[in-house]
Amino acid sequence: MCGIFGCIADDAAGKVLEGLRKLEYRGYDSAGAFLFNSKSYLKKCKGKVADLEKKMDGDNLSTYTIGMGHTRWATHGIPNTINSHPHISNSGKIFIVHNGIIENYASIKQILIEKGYTFKSETDTEVLVNLIEEVKKSNPKLKIGKATQIALNQVVGAFAIVVFD
Repeated sequence: MCGIFGCIADDAAGKVLEGLRKLEYRGYDSAGAFLFNSKSYLKKCKGKVADLEKKMDGDNLSTYTIGMGHTRWATHGIPNTINSHPHISNSGKIFIVHNGIIENYASIKQILIEKGYTFKSETDTEVLVNLIEEVKKSNPKLKIGKATQIALNQVVGAFAIVVFD
């Protein structure tokens, strides 16, 4: 199992870490956090939330007001930093955390590769974030919510996600 957490709040970094600590009982092998104010911040690692917290320690995170985090139990790809969530789209504009499984990720990944997308991880989640990006790229006037909905109509599986654009 794994867990996801998202918030819009003062001290989003603290809230994300607190939320991830509350999800630890579910079991996991890696953790990560994405934060945003006027710029993006991303940290992830193999290991426990305490390891993530150590990686974030010393960074000035007090001004971030949007955040999402993830504890991962590996299903696609080995437990490592690259496969840890959050994942980023090829453009670097869309971020995602995902709990669950995308059963048809391999066929979607092949279509995206043919369209020029590249992948760093072995995860179904990275495929999903790039599918959302492709829908948005194909329909530039779509807002992220609608693009996500259209992308999810192409996906087979069971999941919960948090997406940031």
